[in-house]
Amino acid sequence: MNTDELEHALFEAERRVREIQTKLHRWATDDPDRRFDDLFNLVGDPAFLLVAWDRVRGNKGARTAGVDGQTAYYVEAVQGVEGFLDRLRSELKDRSFQPIAVRERMIPKPGTIKRRRLGIPAVRDRVVQASLKLILEPIFEADFLPCSYGFRPKRRAHDAVAEVHHFAKHSYEWVVEETSRRASTRFRTPLCWIGCGVGSGTNASWLW
Repeated sequence: MNTDELEHALFEAERRVREIQTKLHRWATDDPDRRFDDLFNLVGDPAFLLVAWDRVRGNKGARTAGVDGQTAYYVEAVQGVEGFLDRLRSELKDRSFQPIAVRERMIPKPGTIKRRRLGIPAVRDRVVQASLKLILEPIFEADFLPCSYGFRPKRRAHDAVAEVHHFAKHSYEWVVEETSRRASTRFRTPLCWIGCGVGSGTNASWLW
């Protein structure tokens, strides 16, 4: 598949993914108790895998290899994107896919002399994770409140700070900030957040 063909395929894949994401989000919004029983097939859907690959390829960690020594650039130059995704799809389809161990590195913690452990998955595992995210994110987004900011698309900590500033200018008098120490190691959950609340009297608005 040449560059032009890949760009066209990606354009069509992104359109299909957006359409399905819109449906998933609508179903989750209309029925909060709905069970989504057949999502696994979407993980290996060619469109989702191609969009997931594009996300991984465009990430700043694309030049970093996992334990298998392969980077996104290696996949492009040696394996070929089409063949790489076809093999990944086959493994997902016949349920033979198994993630491999992450490569661990110790990196400095900003502002301290401490170091923290960073896990670097293999590129193939990152693509599957990105595909899962494309599927699960529109479903979980339906449950979040407008005041939720942590780890959400198109939202960042600066947006929460801006809302704190807004409330502070409108008679709110106190701010409570809480950070869970070593949350990633203490809580075995795919979702974690840092919360900050602003309030006046008994009225409070919580930003997560």
